Amino acid sequence: MTEKRASIGARRNPDTETAVLDAAAEVLAEKGISGLSMEAVAKRARAGKATLYRWWPTRGALLLAVYRRMKFDDHYPDTGALESDIAGVLALVLGHWRGGTAQVFRSIIAAAQAEPDVNAALTEFRLERRDALVGVIHRAEARGELAPDLAPEALADAVIAMLWLKLLSGETDADPAELARVLTHGWTQG
Repeated sequence: MTEKRASIGARRNPDTETAVLDAAAEVLAEKGISGLSMEAVAKRARAGKATLYRWWPTRGALLLAVYRRMKFDDHYPDTGALESDIAGVLALVLGHWRGGTAQVFRSIIAAAQAEPDVNAALTEFRLERRDALVGVIHRAEARGELAPDLAPEALADAVIAMLWLKLLSGETDADPAELARVLTHGWTQG
């Protein structure tokens, strides 16, 4: 007989949270997205389904939590040139997805279309990533690289849009340098 983990009341028990997220990642790796159910995760984590639903009200919310835990090097490069900085960002993200996280993130995007809480969490995640990209672009702006009257946020959105296009079309092997050249054309002076 398996034991359930001890509850600490309304607060999340860190051990249980870790066990649930580990279990979700394992079920996902073994059975894929279609095999990921709250019941399978609860059983593997030895946690109550009510606990899972209290912390992650939908499967999509649980998926996003699993994705956030996947190690991602978000230390964006500072090469001293906008185009190569953007190429470095693209290489990091595309490489991360090629490392096995692409299907998880595609599933999160799909879940966000029908689940408002997943959509809100995905929007928050996207805005965090956008802010990091805007920081990269502001460095280029400080170096005098950007053409006048161009909004760094718009370029960051274009980079994210290109990444999501490559993710959703299964083209994560795209050349980051070529994508960066296309994305930064017209944004820089000279």
